[in-house]
Amino acid sequence: MAQSSIDIDGFTIIRRIGTGARSVIYMAVDESTKETVALKRAVFESPEDLRIFEQMQTEYHVAKQLEHPYLRRCYKLIRKRSFLRTQELLLTMELFDGQSLEEQARLSLGDVLLVFRMVATALNALHQKGFVHCDIKPNNILFNKAGTIKIIDFGQSCKIGHIKKRIQGTPEYIAPEQVRREHLSHRTDVFNLGATMYWALTGRHIPTLIQRTNEFGLSVAEPPEFKAPREIYKKIPAELSEMIVQCVKDKPADRPSNMAEIIAHLDIMIRNIFQSRLTANAPAGNPTVPQSG
Repeated sequence: MAQSSIDIDGFTIIRRIGTGARSVIYMAVDESTKETVALKRAVFESPEDLRIFEQMQTEYHVAKQLEHPYLRRCYKLIRKRSFLRTQELLLTMELFDGQSLEEQARLSLGDVLLVFRMVATALNALHQKGFVHCDIKPNNILFNKAGTIKIIDFGQSCKIGHIKKRIQGTPEYIAPEQVRREHLSHRTDVFNLGATMYWALTGRHIPTLIQRTNEFGLSVAEPPEFKAPREIYKKIPAELSEMIVQCVKDKPADRPSNMAEIIAHLDIMIRNIFQSRLTANAPAGNPTVPQSG
């Protein structure tokens, strides 16, 4: 494959693999270690870029404290300064050959449950380290051909119990306490996860406290009622539909108490689905669920 024309000191750039908020991600070889990594690069061009610098620093400091197969690792944060001001940030990260959940083709119900069991397991490990991810969504869950996942982007992560000064999150998946700027906890990730599971099963988004008004901004309003997943597709098991509804309750105290509780529920549903498949001896009998893309 042809090498990119971009030149970054200390790295051999192979190709661009993604773009983020005011940043670009490359597949690159770190010349000091000879390892192939994902390299995130942000360049200061306006005061707005200070926010992405802040998020990259947060991602590095959080990820450096994590060691779990489903959580992406970060290796180095490199600052390039000019006249005492940071002009460029480089973040080297674990390279994972996969697509985001949003890019995946139609998945079976069993596969959806297995994916989210892995996600819940990773988040449980994150919470045990004292952090909340705060931005779980389909684009931040990578999925590969081997059937494993990687949670990425810890730029909005924070310590459990933290109150943020500004609203941060993705409008379609954001928890009420994120919008109200209240204490954030492991139950914030429970909401984000529930909203993501809702999308994966129905192809729709739950209403949140942030409603899009137009392409230029956001308005805050109380969300309208929404249909439970099973009301949209009858093939979705009642217990799964109810669990998702519980995950996206307005009050954190009304949601599942932790990720271990969600994992336990998923285990039961996974066992039931695959036992039914074996009993029927019909692999095609595992229903598929719609997925937006």
